Amino acid sequence: MTLRLLPIMGVVFVAFLVIGVAMPVLPLHVHDGLGLDTFVVGLVAGSQFAASLISRPWAGHYSDSRGAKRGVVAGLLAAAAAGLLYLLSLGFAPLTSVSVLLLGRGLLGGAESFIITSAVSWGLALADIRSTGKVIAWVGLAMFAAFAIGAPAGSALYAAYGFTAIAVGTAVAPLCTLLLVVTLPPVAPVHHARVSFVKVLGAVWVPGLGSALGSVGFGAVFTFVALLFANRGWANGWLAYTAYATAFILARIFFSHVADAIGGAKVALVCALIEAAGQALIWLAVRPEMALAGAALTGFGFSLVYPGFGVEAVQRVPPQSRGLAMGAYTAFLDLAQGLASPTLGLIATGGRLNVVFLASAVTVLCAALVASWLMAYPTTRSA
Repeated sequence: MTLRLLPIMGVVFVAFLVIGVAMPVLPLHVHDGLGLDTFVVGLVAGSQFAASLISRPWAGHYSDSRGAKRGVVAGLLAAAAAGLLYLLSLGFAPLTSVSVLLLGRGLLGGAESFIITSAVSWGLALADIRSTGKVIAWVGLAMFAAFAIGAPAGSALYAAYGFTAIAVGTAVAPLCTLLLVVTLPPVAPVHHARVSFVKVLGAVWVPGLGSALGSVGFGAVFTFVALLFANRGWANGWLAYTAYATAFILARIFFSHVADAIGGAKVALVCALIEAAGQALIWLAVRPEMALAGAALTGFGFSLVYPGFGVEAVQRVPPQSRGLAMGAYTAFLDLAQGLASPTLGLIATGGRLNVVFLASAVTVLCAALVASWLMAYPTTRSA
């Protein structure tokens, strides 16, 4: 089954690579290159999140009704168009340029929704119901690996060739990926009565909430751990990201099947506790080694929290609504990531930076409570 997923993982990897390369350079381009203030930087960064969140229902419906392959193709074409808008933005004065850039970011957010929602739906159609967690885990692994590789690659491209290189790469890479997609056999959609997004949302909101709470540890590490290292005078803060990513990838490789074998809620419960322990260890860290161990525990735990709750979400909807279910489920992650970092930043204001990780640990423990609730009330299909 893993071999059948590899082409889909490759598509997801390339699609999210073009998102990853822009992450570290957009603030520099908007602030230093265009000379605009930090509010505009935040607006440009947040526009993709907003577009992703808004387009989830549309992406899910399209994947379910037209087929997952068509959903991926639509997403790749939109991503390439976003790259062209990036390139077009370079030919204008700063305010016009950032307006065009905002359009490109919004289009890329929609593209991301279509690609990840359709790719997971495609993978689920190729696998049996007993491999739901494995599909979600492996497709998600491609996404996070792309982020991990894209950030340093984007920084290097920007330093050598400027934002033009980022724009060209964003336009060309999705078009090249289409050459892979067209060779893959499509999976026909299951034709049944169309289920409303609101009904599916009602079916998956509990595991979605658990996933959202569990993702706060991920956001805390990626947003604040480097600042913690700098604040404490510890060198090599980048090692925390390496520790997180290594543990995350190893967990996905060796334990992606466990949620299917023993139940998603059980895995989510245990791994949320592991993630919370990692956050608590960073909070209590008096040496960099403690913080690195905490980052690794956080990565290991969150790696399986997401597919664990994902198994619960998919089991609550009929097969013809799996794309819509993944769109609704992932929307909770979008919302959490959009709210968590600024909220944790407010907590850190005027206090010690490590308190952020205490707050995150408590939040992740709430995800464990959600998993316990799901174990107490077994799955019923309600959509």
